[in-house]
Amino acid sequence: MNQSPLGKIAVVGSGAVGCYYGGMLAHAGCDVHFLMRADLDTVRREGLRIFTKGGEVHLPRVECAATAEEIGPADIVIIALKATANAELVRLLPPLIGESTALFTLQNGLGNERFLAERWGAERVMGGLCFVCINRTAPGVIRHLDEGSISIGEFGRPVSVRVRAVADAFRSVGVEANAVDDLDGERWRKLMWNVPFNGLSIAANANVADVLADAALRAEARAIMDELLDAARRLGHAIPDAFADWQIERSFAFGGYRPSSMIDYELGRPVEVEAIWGEPLRQGLAAGAKMPRLALLHAIIRHVTERRALRGA
Repeated sequence: MNQSPLGKIAVVGSGAVGCYYGGMLAHAGCDVHFLMRADLDTVRREGLRIFTKGGEVHLPRVECAATAEEIGPADIVIIALKATANAELVRLLPPLIGESTALFTLQNGLGNERFLAERWGAERVMGGLCFVCINRTAPGVIRHLDEGSISIGEFGRPVSVRVRAVADAFRSVGVEANAVDDLDGERWRKLMWNVPFNGLSIAANANVADVLADAALRAEARAIMDELLDAARRLGHAIPDAFADWQIERSFAFGGYRPSSMIDYELGRPVEVEAIWGEPLRQGLAAGAKMPRLALLHAIIRHVTERRALRGA
């Protein structure tokens, strides 16, 4: 293992996002340890494979463990669990946390950094926004379908040495990585896509291509973005209208991509209802924004996911 300025890295949540970004850091020579459950035996036997537009990255030997205690204290903990599993972090993280451990969340939505800061200290917390289409297609197999950039920042603080070091490590293996001062603003920028496309995928049973091909659904997605733009601006994040237009245009390249929330819903897994739709709605309303479309979308998704949970999927 090459020496890395990042030190020892632990990945909690070794699904598509955790394996892709953790795997690319391992490919860059970093000392990465994956906390795994379902894929553990396969990855120990066959390694980790990441298929991208540029080819295949195969990591034949991967450091992975069934428990956090086996990994022990790390310098950076990458958190890629769904936000619905945040309660599990209270049990999973303590064995990984040393005196100066950084907690680096790649989770969707709003409120995850604050959850970590309130329990382990704001000075530990970093966040990353993954603008990417990734699926886990089989145990230990990740397919990177499109985009791939990541924006990295401190929680409530400007760019630091550790943020730049993580960004540099990603860039060394061809992942577009940006160090940002306004992490919360970046979260609102990502919500511009996640809120309408993940939401409509469930509410209308429509993949990305379906939403874009239907004039009414496409217009609804853009109208939801307008509500988010207004809320973000009221909260101090100056996002231009052109960014929302770009989000629509770039999505044509995704084809029939099924957003992660759609996959979770179809498989009967918990959906990140509050992190993706509920918290932006609450913050926007508190700032004085009018958000009737988001309120309705939130209510629909909450209703259908709760009903499915009661039926036992």
